[in-house]
Amino acid sequence: MAKLESLTFDNGFARLREAYYSRVCPTPVPDPYLVCYSPEALALLDLDASEMTRPELIETLAGNQLLPGMDAIAALYAGHQFGQYVSQLGDGRAILLGEVRNAAGEGWEVQLKGAGRTPYSRGGDGRAVLRSSIREFLCSEAMHALGIPTTRALAIVGSDRPVYREDEETAALVTRLAPSFVRFGSFEVFYYRNQIEPLKQLADYVIARYYPELAARAEPYAELLREVARRTAELMAHWQAVGFSHGVMNTDNMSILGLTLDYGPFGFLDAFDPGFICNHSDSGGRYAFDRQPDVAAWNVTKLAQALVPLMSVETASQAISEYPQVFGKAYLERMAAKFGLPACSETATQHPQGAGRGCKDTEVSTTTLVTDALQLLAQNHVDYTIFMRRLCDFDSATEAANSPLRDLFIDRTAFDAWAMRYAATLRQQGSVDAERSRAMRAVNPKYILRNHLAEIAIRRAADDRDYSEVNRLHALLTRPFDEQPEYEAYAAEPPDWARKIEVSCSS
Repeated sequence: MAKLESLTFDNGFARLREAYYSRVCPTPVPDPYLVCYSPEALALLDLDASEMTRPELIETLAGNQLLPGMDAIAALYAGHQFGQYVSQLGDGRAILLGEVRNAAGEGWEVQLKGAGRTPYSRGGDGRAVLRSSIREFLCSEAMHALGIPTTRALAIVGSDRPVYREDEETAALVTRLAPSFVRFGSFEVFYYRNQIEPLKQLADYVIARYYPELAARAEPYAELLREVARRTAELMAHWQAVGFSHGVMNTDNMSILGLTLDYGPFGFLDAFDPGFICNHSDSGGRYAFDRQPDVAAWNVTKLAQALVPLMSVETASQAISEYPQVFGKAYLERMAAKFGLPACSETATQHPQGAGRGCKDTEVSTTTLVTDALQLLAQNHVDYTIFMRRLCDFDSATEAANSPLRDLFIDRTAFDAWAMRYAATLRQQGSVDAERSRAMRAVNPKYILRNHLAEIAIRRAADDRDYSEVNRLHALLTRPFDEQPEYEAYAAEPPDWARKIEVSCSS
């Protein structure tokens, strides 16, 4: 593994003309200290873990100094926020330091979130607080461990510098890693300004850097749009299957690479509720859990609109037309695996009730069983993650053996009726309980980042400067599918006080 001095920084995005960004240095913070770091993310830069103890690295991750080769910039973009177009957004508190290419040939952009004011801060202080930084750090790495495409979080560096939100808090910076932080809004800003040449150059840059296989296609821009739509649809299937909800699905928070981007307010389902709203600021429920696939589709249409100057309207419409089928197929495949059932071989068109349209009988059975189970979960307020994990131990022959699963339901008669159909389907398919259990445990996590777990870690960090719970949660969530019996309490239902937790855009 490498030392800090051996890192070679580049910044391909900064080599574009300055229409895309502003050069700005991070604003220093006093007396920075390391809160936590991810060894897995550190390895992406080929850095040895011992480097995290070096003051030089802490100063860099605090924005107090730049390393040779770094070229600090804040990116320009616009976006649709809660459905309304906002003409200029940009990195208001994030600063891109540069890109490191590791030994595997992967390029990782290094970005500081909470690094101070930029030209896009719109009157804000450009800072992040410890509370939100802990949530972003933990969730970024937890999502990666769940197999969901995401930006990564390298470290949190804190400072006692006061930051004012609802109350006085302390400053923190998250070091984020991603192949690219280009987003839908990066294209929208030039479309609405009628600046076609910068729009085209940005599309050429994205294709050359991240989709080089598309460059030789007859319609490379249409193929780019098609690929982004596909990745976005598959990302939504990932989110829905694991029960994750993003609280601010604006177009400026949508990645051109199909990554989970910008962890502000977010939440994982506890009791299954299709209308779950994780963002207290989302009074209209625009980004409710069950609306997210459709919201993402709407966002894709806004990207298509932005790219229309590079193709015809008909071509753009065709490029994104497969989104419903891609999402439906990906969602059903993931849910079928979670239930230990065969997936539909044909593309699906609706979510989730109509996802089996056109399937064979056994595939329709899968769709019906999954849909009916989700309805039961909602009606009985059953914890989604706990149900799916206990389902891994379902006994298709002995009804009494399923009492731990049955006890989750208020209406046990309704569960019994569903369980009989499920058991009959498993027997008909020749499913072997032990083999199915192993496969299901690999896709049904035991541990997720529940809000109350994050809140406990935040309180200890903020009140006592005790970061042990942050590090414990991080280690736990990097192995979400493992039993880890010593952490059994972390897999339990949330306590009653957790219902009072509110996460908003200031989080």
